[in-house]
Amino acid sequence: MPMSRVEPITNALTFDVEEYFQVSAFEHDIARDAWGRWPSRVEASVKVLLDVLDTHGARATFFTLGYIAQNHPNLIAEIVNRGHELGCHGFEHIRVHNQSRSEFRADITRSKKILEDCAGVEVRGYRAASFSISRAEFWAFDEMAEVGFTYSSSIYPVQRDHYGIPDAPRTPFRPAAEHPQLVEIPISTIRFNGRNFPIGGGGFFRLYPYAVSRYLIRHANLKEKMRANMYFHPWEFDPGQPRIENLPVKTRFRHYLNLSRTVGRLKQLLKDFSWSTMSDVYSEELNRKLPET
Repeated sequence: MPMSRVEPITNALTFDVEEYFQVSAFEHDIARDAWGRWPSRVEASVKVLLDVLDTHGARATFFTLGYIAQNHPNLIAEIVNRGHELGCHGFEHIRVHNQSRSEFRADITRSKKILEDCAGVEVRGYRAASFSISRAEFWAFDEMAEVGFTYSSSIYPVQRDHYGIPDAPRTPFRPAAEHPQLVEIPISTIRFNGRNFPIGGGGFFRLYPYAVSRYLIRHANLKEKMRANMYFHPWEFDPGQPRIENLPVKTRFRHYLNLSRTVGRLKQLLKDFSWSTMSDVYSEELNRKLPET
């Protein structure tokens, strides 16, 4: 029997807007100077998402690369015109730990300006490529605040092979003591047997059967009284994207798993839970004192 929406909590729905060939997992297989040789799919993928969101009356935050905005300015305007929030994802999806502090500041400054020029709105939020802020890169939060961001969603409090701070707070916190206006809003996890387990979307949403994802979000909402902060990528809703040859087995599995099922799963997710933008869902945290870490 289909489950009706009974959740009293509104959760945060986010999309990291990048091309299928720009993901970090492909950085050793597709050089940045070769990006132009691959057919762009991002506009069509994002428009599928915008139509699905319209149908279900949901709003979302789109953390977008400056590269995408530069090449598809009309898409950026459409995202905002259709009632969604625009966030920054850097310019070329370079991981923070692969940048110097000055390079990072230049990157986010450039990207923020491009996005704001395209959309005509202030961009308040930032998300690091591949959640690539570790304890060693907490200087990045100072740079974000000084550039003008008021929140970040760049930490996943889990242990993964390429990212994660497993002992980071699971709820919003102030990561930069000298800049208390900046809030970090981690990707969602649940706590089990002394460990954090990922429930925030992306590959896990494609890996888990939908019933598992629904159960985990319900657990976070109803048992832990926590709002879910979920993330996806437009390419995850594009089963027709070109296949890249000679990928490592693990990379191929992670990227292409269940692409044909994600649109249907997203529609069910929007039926089962209430969703809005980061700024709306976490408005209270963005306007009150939170603990530092």
